[in-house]
Amino acid sequence: MPYWEIFTPENAFTPQDKEQLSQRITSLYTDYAYDLPKFYVVVLFKDMPANTMYVGGKANNNFIRIRVDHIARQMDDPELRFLCMEVIEEKLAPLVKDRGYDWEVHIDETPMDLWRVQGIVPPPPESDIEKLWARENRPVPYEQLAAG
Repeated sequence: MPYWEIFTPENAFTPQDKEQLSQRITSLYTDYAYDLPKFYVVVLFKDMPANTMYVGGKANNNFIRIRVDHIARQMDDPELRFLCMEVIEEKLAPLVKDRGYDWEVHIDETPMDLWRVQGIVPPPPESDIEKLWARENRPVPYEQLAAG
């Protein structure tokens, strides 16, 4: 699962902006490298009231902070990591950079075995079951092999 938390100044984004940015983020994972099920991508917007975000010890009411957690896939290759960050910046630009906001983004990677979807262990990457989950856009119970 890619899980994004986007901390923004209060009212930085309209509901339409949030939907557009969420769709742009989802496309990172469904159209580019991974072909993940859309429902894997979760985006949470947190509107921060004035004077609640501080950068370098000073209030910054023009700052957007983005925290991403990757679970469904890991990026071990430095070139892939660089490319991923470049594509993220491209996807963010129209709603963040081009509007004059200061911003920062980082990605953490969580081991896949520490993740469940509706109590189900997600299927192995690129497996037939994961492809079924992508087609259905929902978790589908399946017979899991016992860890051994």
